[in-house]
Amino acid sequence: MFVKSLEVTNFRNYKKQQLELSNGTHIFTGGNGMGKTNLLEAVYFSSIGRSPRTPRDKELILWDEDKARVNLISEKAAGDEKVEIVISRNENKRITINGLPISKIGELMGVINTVFFSPSELKIVQSSPGERRSFMDIALCQISKAYFYLLSRYGKILQQRNKLLKSGNATNDSLDIWDLQLAQIGAKVIKNRKGFLQSLAPLAKENHEFLSDGKESLVISYEGFSGERLEEIEAAFLKQLNLDRERDKKFGFTHAGPHRDDMLLRIGSVDIRTYGSQGQQRTTALSLKLSELKMFEEMRGESPVLLLDDVLSELDTTRQQKLLERVKGVQTLIACTHLESSVRDLVGAMCEYRVENGVVYN
Repeated sequence: MFVKSLEVTNFRNYKKQQLELSNGTHIFTGGNGMGKTNLLEAVYFSSIGRSPRTPRDKELILWDEDKARVNLISEKAAGDEKVEIVISRNENKRITINGLPISKIGELMGVINTVFFSPSELKIVQSSPGERRSFMDIALCQISKAYFYLLSRYGKILQQRNKLLKSGNATNDSLDIWDLQLAQIGAKVIKNRKGFLQSLAPLAKENHEFLSDGKESLVISYEGFSGERLEEIEAAFLKQLNLDRERDKKFGFTHAGPHRDDMLLRIGSVDIRTYGSQGQQRTTALSLKLSELKMFEEMRGESPVLLLDDVLSELDTTRQQKLLERVKGVQTLIACTHLESSVRDLVGAMCEYRVENGVVYN
């Protein structure tokens, strides 16, 4: 799969820009604030329906305009796919796929698959468990629309249970009803995440060893309720909800569940999340992203689009070489301030663009 056409109108600092792309490497250079990252953001936005940089869609609209539009056409084995998203300051976001409007964002999942990586993605390793849950969930939503709706259903049940807890009117009978639903849906979320990590772990181990010249071996596992079968996970969840019931009532929220789980990252006996060096954490984040890329390829039968936002400047020459070697054959869009001659040699054939004040020059 690759993006063959991208058109943005009143998006970020772009008044109007149209690009025709090929299935190869495209590099966008320019100073800070010129708009090169905004192009990668537009591609990701067409894939996920939200920005990797802000949860507020209105921030994507050119400051003196009422609406912004993104049009993207991708070429896939089964044929072209066209996604159009219109954002308005006064109306709800509108999305069409191949000219047909969709009513649920879940219908967008998997139409355009992307893997986004920027220096801020180090937060997958360094930051709170929520960042690692988000990494798992975004990947799983692109792989499976069913998982997107499952996760959405869990969130709604959790919201209702917490609302009841905060009201001060929670009884054992009323909580029993919500607990059963939460455990049933939550167990499915956990099982999906565990399955994802079981597939990701060997790929991440191999990628990490490749990036570290065999000096380090990355181990990934899920931190949450034990059990592999749904029945086991559900039983463990229900048991913990019962144990936490009085505490949940006291504080007004649910302490246990997949909304609190984590992904454990270890090199040997060292927990990289807390005790890893910056170099180890950077390599781990890169390993996770490369493994996500490979998983999409294996599970969907074609490569996603790789979006690299100012990543090369964060890597030494050896890791730059290894990264670019790993992504051969994948459409890769790279945003950077400038292109070192050493990187230019590593990339080989490419299309290069200069971005200045929201205009792309070829």
